[in-house]
Amino acid sequence: MKVADIRELSNDKLKAELDIARENYFKLRFQFSTGQLTDYNQLKSARRDIARLAMVVSERQLEAKKDRES
Repeated sequence: MKVADIRELSNDKLKAELDIARENYFKLRFQFSTGQLTDYNQLKSARRDIARLAMVVSERQLEAKKDRES
């Protein structure tokens, strides 16, 4: 998922996508530990997706905090 696409999501949808991404990463880690995962690049991709989603969430929180202070 690209950052431009992520920024278009609403706050609720963004948090839902972050939860889904974290759950997906957990499942991939479980598959890796049991030897079922064949494409290890999925782990890297999942971590980056989580990072992108979390970055946009934190940007919005900082923006909201700045708006409240001014």
